[in-house]
Amino acid sequence: MNTQQNIASLLLRLALASGFLSAVASRLNLWGNQSSGWQNFLSYTEQVNSFVPKAFISPLAVTSTVLELLLGILLLVGYKTRYVASFAAILTLLFALAMTFSFGVKEPLDYSVFVFSAAAYLLANFPTNKWSINQLLNQ
Repeated sequence: MNTQQNIASLLLRLALASGFLSAVASRLNLWGNQSSGWQNFLSYTEQVNSFVPKAFISPLAVTSTVLELLLGILLLVGYKTRYVASFAAILTLLFALAMTFSFGVKEPLDYSVFVFSAAAYLLANFPTNKWSINQLLNQ
């Protein structure tokens, strides 16, 4: 990979990791007054997943939060980037589809969820990831 591709790969990793980790931080009130909080996230999860029985909302919220935390950390350090980015692309596409089903296409477009998913897919298809744990392990 050339230098521009290495920089693009790094920037994609950092941007995606930041997005996941910021969302988790907001749910856990780590952003202070700008946090959404857990209760608001539960309410939003219920709205986004209007087609899911109420009994599944809390486990769905916890599962998505844990997955976003793990994906954010793994992308940040660059571990198994192709697999992690592929999973991130699928997960965010599922988020976008759920949002589209429940609210219409404007909501996922406003929150750039399709862009986020496409960026993860792009990252998953880079041949290597310099400046990552992957690179250190492959030496």
